[in-house]
Amino acid sequence: MIAKLSGRLDELGEDWAIVDVSGVGYLVHCSARTLSALGERGEACTVHTDLQVSENDMRLLGFAEASERDWFRLLTGVQGVGSKVALAILSALSTGELRDACAAGDAASVARANGVGPKLAGRIVNELKDKAGALPGSGPGGGMASGALAAAPAGSASADAVSALENLGFKPAIAAQAVARAQAELGEDAGEGELIRVALKKAAG
Repeated sequence: MIAKLSGRLDELGEDWAIVDVSGVGYLVHCSARTLSALGERGEACTVHTDLQVSENDMRLLGFAEASERDWFRLLTGVQGVGSKVALAILSALSTGELRDACAAGDAASVARANGVGPKLAGRIVNELKDKAGALPGSGPGGGMASGALAAAPAGSASADAVSALENLGFKPAIAAQAVARAQAELGEDAGEGELIRVALKKAAG
Protein backbone atom coordinates (compact mmCIF):
# COMPACT_ATOMS: atom_id res chain seq x y z
CA MET A 1 0.00 0.00 0.00
CA ILE A 2 1.17 3.55 -0.71
CA ALA A 3 1.68 5.14 2.73
CA LYS A 4 3.42 8.40 1.85
CA LEU A 5 4.33 10.49 -1.18
CA SER A 6 7.16 13.02 -1.35
CA GLY A 7 7.52 15.05 -4.51
CA ARG A 8 6.46 18.29 -6.16
CA LEU A 9 2.99 19.81 -6.05
CA ASP A 10 1.95 19.75 -9.69
CA GLU A 11 -1.69 20.85 -9.63
CA LEU A 12 -4.50 21.74 -7.23
CA GLY A 13 -8.27 21.34 -7.50
CA GLU A 14 -11.26 21.94 -5.25
CA ASP A 15 -10.74 18.75 -3.27
CA TRP A 16 -7.69 17.13 -4.87
CA ALA A 17 -4.03 17.62 -5.70
CA ILE A 18 -1.58 16.01 -8.08
CA VAL A 19 1.81 15.19 -6.58
CA ASP A 20 4.61 14.59 -9.08
CA VAL A 21 6.98 11.91 -7.78
CA SER A 22 9.89 11.39 -10.18
CA GLY A 23 7.71 12.13 -13.19
CA VAL A 24 4.70 10.13 -12.06
CA GLY A 25 1.66 12.20 -11.10
CA TYR A 26 -0.44 10.85 -8.23
CA LEU A 27 -3.99 12.17 -7.86
CA VAL A 28 -4.79 12.46 -4.16
CA HIS A 29 -8.12 13.57 -2.69
CA CYS A 30 -7.62 15.90 0.26
CA SER A 31 -9.40 17.93 2.90
CA ALA A 32 -9.41 21.70 2.60
CA ARG A 33 -6.94 21.90 5.49
CA THR A 34 -4.45 19.62 3.76
CA LEU A 35 -4.78 21.49 0.46
CA SER A 36 -4.01 24.78 2.21
CA ALA A 37 -0.98 23.23 3.90
CA LEU A 38 0.60 21.82 0.74
CA GLY A 39 1.95 25.15 -0.47
CA GLU A 40 2.22 26.53 -3.99
CA ARG A 41 2.43 24.70 -7.30
CA GLY A 42 5.97 23.60 -8.05
CA GLU A 43 6.99 23.43 -4.40
CA ALA A 44 8.19 20.28 -2.64
CA CYS A 45 5.52 18.58 -0.58
CA THR A 46 4.85 15.41 1.37
CA VAL A 47 1.48 13.77 1.93
CA HIS A 48 0.57 10.80 4.09
CA THR A 49 -1.80 8.60 2.13
CA ASP A 50 -4.52 6.02 2.46
CA LEU A 51 -5.57 3.83 -0.47
CA GLN A 52 -9.25 2.91 -0.70
CA VAL A 53 -10.33 0.21 -3.12
CA SER A 54 -13.93 -0.67 -3.98
CA GLU A 55 -15.59 -2.66 -6.76
CA ASN A 56 -15.83 0.37 -9.04
CA ASP A 57 -13.14 2.72 -7.80
CA MET A 58 -9.60 3.03 -6.51
CA ARG A 59 -8.94 6.27 -4.65
CA LEU A 60 -5.82 7.68 -3.00
CA LEU A 61 -6.48 10.03 -0.10
CA GLY A 62 -3.78 12.49 0.96
CA PHE A 63 -3.14 14.17 4.31
CA ALA A 64 -0.65 16.82 5.39
CA GLU A 65 -0.22 15.08 8.75
CA ALA A 66 -0.31 11.45 9.85
CA SER A 67 -2.75 12.43 12.62
CA GLU A 68 -5.28 13.58 10.02
CA ARG A 69 -4.93 10.30 8.15
CA ASP A 70 -5.50 8.33 11.35
CA TRP A 71 -8.62 10.37 12.08
CA PHE A 72 -9.82 9.70 8.53
CA ARG A 73 -9.48 5.97 9.13
CA LEU A 74 -11.35 6.24 12.42
CA LEU A 75 -14.15 8.26 10.86
CA THR A 76 -14.61 5.93 7.91
CA GLY A 77 -14.93 3.07 10.39
CA VAL A 78 -18.21 4.60 11.58
CA GLN A 79 -21.29 3.32 9.74
CA GLY A 80 -22.52 5.87 7.21
CA VAL A 81 -19.22 7.75 6.96
CA GLY A 82 -17.59 7.40 3.55
CA SER A 83 -14.42 9.07 2.32
CA LYS A 84 -16.21 12.23 1.11
CA VAL A 85 -17.98 12.76 4.43
CA ALA A 86 -14.78 12.09 6.39
CA LEU A 87 -12.89 14.66 4.31
CA ALA A 88 -15.73 17.16 4.81
CA ILE A 89 -15.45 16.70 8.58
CA LEU A 90 -11.67 17.12 8.47
CA SER A 91 -12.16 20.25 6.36
CA ALA A 92 -14.53 21.77 8.91
CA LEU A 93 -12.67 20.76 12.08
CA SER A 94 -9.01 20.44 12.98
CA THR A 95 -8.03 17.09 14.49
CA GLY A 96 -7.80 18.79 17.89
CA GLU A 97 -11.29 20.23 17.58
CA LEU A 98 -12.63 16.88 16.43
CA ARG A 99 -10.96 15.06 19.31
CA ASP A 100 -12.40 17.55 21.81
CA ALA A 101 -15.87 17.35 20.24
CA CYS A 102 -15.89 13.55 20.52
CA ALA A 103 -14.59 13.65 24.09
CA ALA A 104 -17.34 16.09 25.09
CA GLY A 105 -20.09 14.38 23.07
CA ASP A 106 -20.49 17.60 21.10
CA ALA A 107 -22.40 16.39 18.04
CA ALA A 108 -23.33 19.96 17.04
CA SER A 109 -19.70 20.77 16.24
CA VAL A 110 -19.34 17.70 14.03
CA ALA A 111 -22.62 18.56 12.29
CA ARG A 112 -20.99 21.79 11.02
CA ALA A 113 -19.38 19.73 8.24
CA ASN A 114 -21.09 19.62 4.85
CA GLY A 115 -23.23 16.53 4.42
CA VAL A 116 -23.29 15.63 8.10
CA GLY A 117 -26.71 15.70 9.73
CA PRO A 118 -27.46 15.62 13.47
CA LYS A 119 -28.14 11.87 13.49
CA LEU A 120 -24.84 10.96 11.83
CA ALA A 121 -22.93 13.47 13.96
CA GLY A 122 -24.42 11.88 17.07
CA ARG A 123 -23.37 8.42 15.90
CA ILE A 124 -19.81 9.63 15.27
CA VAL A 125 -19.31 11.17 18.70
CA ASN A 126 -21.02 8.25 20.45
CA GLU A 127 -18.77 5.68 18.75
CA LEU A 128 -15.56 7.65 19.24
CA LYS A 129 -16.26 9.29 22.61
CA ASP A 130 -14.69 6.60 24.79
CA LYS A 131 -11.53 6.58 22.66
CA ALA A 132 -11.03 10.35 22.62
CA GLY A 133 -8.31 10.43 25.27
CA ALA A 134 -5.94 8.41 23.09
CA LEU A 135 -7.06 9.66 19.70
CA PRO A 136 -4.77 11.77 17.52
CA GLY A 137 -5.27 15.49 17.74
CA SER A 138 -3.61 18.81 17.06
CA GLY A 139 -3.88 22.40 18.11
CA PRO A 140 -6.85 24.62 17.16
CA GLY A 141 -5.08 25.80 14.03
CA GLY A 142 -4.89 22.28 12.66
CA GLY A 143 -1.09 21.89 12.78
CA MET A 144 0.64 19.64 15.23
CA ALA A 145 1.45 21.79 18.22
CA SER A 146 4.04 21.18 20.91
CA GLY A 147 2.60 18.60 23.27
CA ALA A 148 -0.29 17.71 20.95
CA LEU A 149 -1.68 14.20 21.00
CA ALA A 150 -0.17 11.91 18.41
CA ALA A 151 -1.76 9.04 16.55
CA ALA A 152 -2.46 5.94 18.61
CA PRO A 153 -4.23 3.37 16.40
CA ALA A 154 -5.52 0.35 18.31
CA GLY A 155 -2.85 -2.31 18.69
CA SER A 156 0.06 0.03 17.94
CA ALA A 157 3.04 0.53 20.23
CA SER A 158 1.85 4.03 21.05
CA ALA A 159 -1.66 2.83 21.98
CA ASP A 160 -0.18 0.12 24.21
CA ALA A 161 2.10 2.69 25.83
CA VAL A 162 -0.86 4.99 26.51
CA SER A 163 -2.72 2.06 28.10
CA ALA A 164 0.31 1.24 30.26
CA LEU A 165 0.49 4.82 31.58
CA GLU A 166 -3.23 4.81 32.29
CA ASN A 167 -2.78 1.60 34.30
CA LEU A 168 -0.15 3.43 36.34
CA GLY A 169 -2.74 6.05 37.26
CA PHE A 170 -2.24 8.77 34.68
CA LYS A 171 -5.36 10.36 33.18
CA PRO A 172 -6.01 9.33 29.53
CA ALA A 173 -5.32 12.78 28.09
CA ILE A 174 -2.07 13.17 30.05
CA ALA A 175 -0.96 9.64 29.12
CA ALA A 176 -1.69 10.21 25.43
CA GLN A 177 0.08 13.56 25.44
CA ALA A 178 3.18 12.12 27.12
CA VAL A 179 3.34 9.23 24.65
CA ALA A 180 2.90 11.64 21.74
CA ARG A 181 5.84 13.71 22.96
CA ALA A 182 7.91 10.56 23.46
CA GLN A 183 7.12 9.35 19.95
CA ALA A 184 8.01 12.74 18.48
CA GLU A 185 11.40 12.44 20.20
CA LEU A 186 12.07 8.78 19.41
CA GLY A 187 10.47 8.50 15.96
CA GLU A 188 7.54 6.53 14.54
CA ASP A 189 9.38 3.20 14.74
CA ALA A 190 9.95 3.39 18.51
CA GLY A 191 8.97 0.30 20.46
CA GLU A 192 6.49 0.13 23.32
CA GLY A 193 9.17 -0.17 26.00
CA GLU A 194 11.07 2.89 24.79
CA LEU A 195 7.87 4.91 24.52
CA ILE A 196 6.81 4.01 28.05
CA ARG A 197 10.22 4.86 29.50
CA VAL A 198 10.42 8.29 27.87
CA ALA A 199 6.71 9.05 28.30
CA LEU A 200 6.93 8.38 32.05
CA LYS A 201 9.65 11.02 32.35
CA LYS A 202 7.59 13.52 30.35
CA ALA A 203 4.37 12.80 32.24
CA ALA A 204 6.15 13.13 35.58
CA GLY A 205 7.82 16.36 34.45
